[in-house]
Amino acid sequence: MNCIRFMLLLCAAISYAFPAVRESKLEEKYGQLAEKYLKRFYDLKTEGVPVGRKNNGNSFSEKLKQMQEFFSLNVTGKMNQATMEIMEKPRCGVYDINHYSTSPKSSAWQKMDLTYRILNFTPDMAQADVERSIKRAFQVWSDVTPLKFTRFYNETSDIEMYFAARDHGDNNPFDGPHGLLAHAYQPGIGMGGDAHFDEDETWTNSQRTYNLFLVATHEFGHSLGLSHSNDPGALMYPTYSRRTDPNQFHLPQDDINAIQYLYGLSSNPVLPTGPTIPSKCDSNTIFDAVTTLRGEIIFFVNSWLWRKFPQVPEAELYAIDTVWPSLPVGIQAAYENPIKDEVFVFKGSIYWALNGVDVVHGYPKSIYMLGFPRTVEAIDAAVHIEDLEKTYFFVADKYWSYDEKSQTMDSGFPRLIEEDFPGISSRKIHATFYFKGFLYFFSGNWQLEYSIRSMRVMRILRSNSWLGC
Repeated sequence: MNCIRFMLLLCAAISYAFPAVRESKLEEKYGQLAEKYLKRFYDLKTEGVPVGRKNNGNSFSEKLKQMQEFFSLNVTGKMNQATMEIMEKPRCGVYDINHYSTSPKSSAWQKMDLTYRILNFTPDMAQADVERSIKRAFQVWSDVTPLKFTRFYNETSDIEMYFAARDHGDNNPFDGPHGLLAHAYQPGIGMGGDAHFDEDETWTNSQRTYNLFLVATHEFGHSLGLSHSNDPGALMYPTYSRRTDPNQFHLPQDDINAIQYLYGLSSNPVLPTGPTIPSKCDSNTIFDAVTTLRGEIIFFVNSWLWRKFPQVPEAELYAIDTVWPSLPVGIQAAYENPIKDEVFVFKGSIYWALNGVDVVHGYPKSIYMLGFPRTVEAIDAAVHIEDLEKTYFFVADKYWSYDEKSQTMDSGFPRLIEEDFPGISSRKIHATFYFKGFLYFFSGNWQLEYSIRSMRVMRILRSNSWLGC
């Protein structure tokens, strides 16, 4: 994944997007932020040496390269827009320089029965909600390992947790709202295993920032011996993800593999598995939606998307919230209207209009404003045909035709798909888009190249052939 190329291409596509900022200006403006960040998370030791100058092989540039490599950025050793944006994200206060692959088993607790104690409570939440969030966070780890957690109320425990602001006596101060959210210590005596949460943050039990259950589960991973992961889909990724729904949370497979390496498998007869970061050449990948965007093609899968740029031979993977932070995961349909310079994305009965990286003012809206009957609860696929000024919406075995010029549904619809698209009728349509005179219908692991002129299927291809597979 190459975030720098994404930013450059996006800026070229939309003139009013982020202005081009020279690297020297970025270093001048954000030099102190970057130095502080690298000192805290990448063991930069400046000792009075000016930023950028060598210091026994421990330079600002070299540490910046480590950070860029960890976050899968373009490794330049220089400040740029994408690097700055990562540094400004809310995150865990534990360093990044270790990977799961180097976490020794000796860093784990040498017992399976652990105790924990909640020393105080945040006023942001009801005490019962805090207790439930913490209990559930420990259960995430005990569900996949032989670990057992018992709460102590008065006795000193293995894992002590509390809320505090700024300097709280561990030589590891917090920094106020929206920065360092929490930190935890590796297993050991004294503060080993303890977890501290920044009271300057607003803690919730909902999807609003910051969800205590999600942050606590991450921190208890450190309490159990895990380091940060460089997999963007992992719970142990350093930055906080607003895209994760705490009510539907499942521990990702990367985290399951890591914790089971330290403690072994659970004795449960059915071992849980978790989501993984999608692989573009996985034959089991099914696209949720596909759309064009100013000459490129976007493929949505769960909380991820691939961007296929004409200028770049391979597709690149991004988390949806790194491109459109306000969009939900699990987009079900999408299409581009190039005349309006807008992309429309659908989930359930709600849809959004996007202009570049921005959500258009006044959205999201209800699909019923487009003219759908209340019996339609979600759109399976959507595609716009510019020459006709029509947008087709596919729902089960029927489709609707929407006139973009009059902003109304055409009369006589819905119609059966099999009547107007021979060869498509028996297949569930997961996604579709229009490209150079052809409609591409995605159904499961396959796609059908359909000629509008000939009204027939021309080719059957693997769905991920667009991604270089």
